[in-house]
Parts: sequence; C-alpha cells; structure tokens
Amino acid sequence: MNNNDVTIYTASWCGFCHAAKDYLNKLGVKFTDLDVEKDPSAAQAAVSKSKQMGIPVLDIDGDIIVGFDRPKIDASLKAHSLI
Repeated sequence: MNNNDVTIYTASWCGFCHAAKDYLNKLGVKFTDLDVEKDPSAAQAAVSKSKQMGIPVLDIDGDIIVGFDRPKIDASLKAHSLI
C-alpha cells in the first residue's frame, strides 16, 4: 500500500478530522493529510471531490466520504483491501 491510496482533507480546529485521523492510525492505514486552511489547492480539491464545504473529506482510492462516518470508512477500506 502506498500513501496515495488514502487522502484526508482536514483543518487543525476540526474535532471530527482529528477523530478520523486517529481512527486511521489505530487501524494502521497510511494516509496523506492535507490541511485545507494552509493549502488553498487542497481546499479546492476537497470541495471539488465532495461537492460541499464540510470536512473531513476522505478520499479512499477514489471513494469520497464526507465526515467521520466509521461504517462507510470501514466498508471502503475493506473494499480496497486496505484493512
């Protein structure tokens, strides 16, 4: 698995972003963390992928999940053989 399979768009003040990152770390899933406040292009990508303004946005090998939705995250990670 490489780091590009999972990307998470976050902000430092976002509690659900921290929860999602902690969860991925607990599962041992490597991910790329892009801060939408520090990187305008990351913010634009998150909105483009999710079609809305909320974070976190998880891109799991092309599956877009908005928010810390554990069942959807688990299903996508399993579907892509990441867990």
